[in-house]
Amino acid sequence: MLKLFIGNKAYSSWSMRGWLAVKQSGMDFEEIVVPLYDEDWNKRREGDEFAPSSGKVPILWDGDVVVWDSLAIIDYLADQVGREKFWPEDNAARAMARSMSAEMHSSFANLRREHSMNVRKRFPPRELSEGTTHDVMRIVQLWAEARARFGGTGPYLFGDYGAADIMFAPVITRFITYSIPVPRFAHPYMEAVMAHQHVKAWLEGAYAEPWVIEKFEAPVEG
Repeated sequence: MLKLFIGNKAYSSWSMRGWLAVKQSGMDFEEIVVPLYDEDWNKRREGDEFAPSSGKVPILWDGDVVVWDSLAIIDYLADQVGREKFWPEDNAARAMARSMSAEMHSSFANLRREHSMNVRKRFPPRELSEGTTHDVMRIVQLWAEARARFGGTGPYLFGDYGAADIMFAPVITRFITYSIPVPRFAHPYMEAVMAHQHVKAWLEGAYAEPWVIEKFEAPVEG
């Protein structure tokens, strides 16, 4: 059985991506939540099971095989169960889905820094920084292009739910948490992702967690 180490479901966006990927694979797995930043956090990160990732989550073990980094976890699982579980069949759509997922993986630093994930909170709207505004505009531009070119009759970016939706799911929770305005066309897509059974299961787990990290319980002052 797979073993997946993740951080708090309320706060850990990368853990959410890794967890959604394993759920999408359909493979059985053991979930181990490691509370972030508590008094035992540094000690746990020094353990052998975290050594390959230098203490970061998520980290996936499949017997003696270890995979860390959410996008690498997606690719590893696609190798195990078939890429059609994660990526579009059409070559052009698949290329765009992979490019979007990679951009999500490496970009949007302002949004990440200024709007930490906390799926249990709802903050009133506030003025966005220039950098975050640019990030939001780029994200919805990508969504619009994917939906227009490859969305078809399905509700997700490339019609069927897949890796690109997994990579952007935590962004959607941020948009909701911080009441970030997005164009009207984006609302049905965001609603579809939030209604997906795996995303709903993650959120239910987040609300059931006992841990509270105070620094993520209020908006970042700008």
